[in-house]
Amino acid sequence: MSSNTVQEIAQQSRLASRQLACASETMRNLALAKMAQSLESVKQQVLDINAQEISKARDEGQSDAMIKRLTIDDKTFQYMLSRLKKVAQLPDPLNRILAGHTNSAGLRVYKKSVPLGVIGIIYESRPNVTTDAAGVCIKSGNAVILRGGSEAIQTNTLLTDAMIAGAVDAGLPQHAIQIIRTPGHEAVGELLKMDEYIDVLIPRGGKGLIQRIAEGTRIPVIKHYDGICHQYIAADANPEQAVAVAINSKCQSVQVCNALETLLVDKDCAAELLPLLYKAFTENKIELRGCAETRKFLPDIPAATEEDWHTEYLAPILSVKIVDGIQAAIEHINHYGSGHTDGIVTQSLAFAQQFEAQVDSASVMINASTRLSGGGDYGLGSVVGISTDKLHVRGPVGADELTSYKWVAYGDGHLRG
Repeated sequence: MSSNTVQEIAQQSRLASRQLACASETMRNLALAKMAQSLESVKQQVLDINAQEISKARDEGQSDAMIKRLTIDDKTFQYMLSRLKKVAQLPDPLNRILAGHTNSAGLRVYKKSVPLGVIGIIYESRPNVTTDAAGVCIKSGNAVILRGGSEAIQTNTLLTDAMIAGAVDAGLPQHAIQIIRTPGHEAVGELLKMDEYIDVLIPRGGKGLIQRIAEGTRIPVIKHYDGICHQYIAADANPEQAVAVAINSKCQSVQVCNALETLLVDKDCAAELLPLLYKAFTENKIELRGCAETRKFLPDIPAATEEDWHTEYLAPILSVKIVDGIQAAIEHINHYGSGHTDGIVTQSLAFAQQFEAQVDSASVMINASTRLSGGGDYGLGSVVGISTDKLHVRGPVGADELTSYKWVAYGDGHLRG
C-alpha cells in the first residue's frame, strides 16, 4: 500500500469525523443496530473465511494460544454482536454538560463532552477487536481506522465491510469506519506519520508492538503494557474465599492481561493457606514458583527469581511470595506491578480502604477476582483496550473514555473590559 493511499484514508477519516461530531445519538445508535444486522447477514462467510485463516495459521506452526485468539466460532460471533448491542444501549457520551456557570456579567460558560476525532487502532490476532473498536468509536462519534494483523486480514476485512454497509445505511458518512487492507509493515509506518489527521492511536497486542508504535509516532498513544496483576491475601482473609478468588484470578483464563501473575500471602495466614492454595493450583495444573519463605511450607516448588516478580507469564505459572503485613504487600505491588489490576482479600474495611488508596493501579479489586476488571464486568460493553497510562485515560477504554471536552461561552455582545 502506498503512502498516498494511507494518507488518503487518513484525510477521508478526518472529513468523516467532522460529520460524525454532528451526528445525533439516535443516528449513532441506529448505525450500531444496523452494523449488527449487517454482520449477522455475513455470519457464515465470516466463519468460513476465519476457518481458512485458522488452517493457514496451523500450517505455519502458530501456537495454540495464537490459534485461540484468532478463532471465531458461533459463540464468539454472537458475543461480538451482543457487545455492539450493549454499546448502543449505553448513555450518550457526547454533549454532556460537565460543568457550567453564569458569571457576574451574565456570560454563560459551560464545558461539554465531544469526540476525540480520528482514532487509529493497530492490533494483532483478535478479530473481535475489529467489531469492538468500530462499535465504541461510532458510539463516541469518532472516525476509526483499523489495522489488524496479516494473520486475520480476510476475516477483519469482511467484518469491516459489513459494518461499513450498516453504518452507511443508517446515514453515517462512508468513511466513518475504514480498514487498511494490505498486509506488511509499510502501511503501519505510514499511518504513524499521519499526525495531521489522526488524533490518537491505540495499539492492541504484545509489549513489543506497543513500544514500537509509541516510539515511532508523534501521535498521542493510549498504551497498555504488561498486566503483572497481584492478589494479596490479608491475615484476616476468609480461607475459602481467598482460595476461590486466587484460583479464578489465575485459572479462568491464563493468557489474558488481567490474569493473576503474583500471589502475595500474609505471613500470619501462610501456614494455613499455602497448603490449600498449593492443592487447588496443582489440581488446575498451575506451576508455582515461591520465595524462600514460601518454600519452607511448599518445599517441592521451584524458587522464584527476581525476574519472576517482573514477569507477565500469560501461561500456567504463578509466583508466590509471603509478605509481612499489608504495607509490605502494597510496597511490593507498587514496585513490581504494571498498574493494571491488583486485588486484596480481607474482611477488614480499614485494610480494604488502605489498599485502595495506596495501590497505584488502574483497577483495584476488593474481595474479587482480577479477571473481573474490564469493560463487560464494569458495565461498559465493548472496550478498545485497558490503559495502564494515567493520561488521557486509565483502565478500560470505552465510549466515555474516547471523548474530550470543549469550553463554550454564550454572550450577548459581551466584551472584555
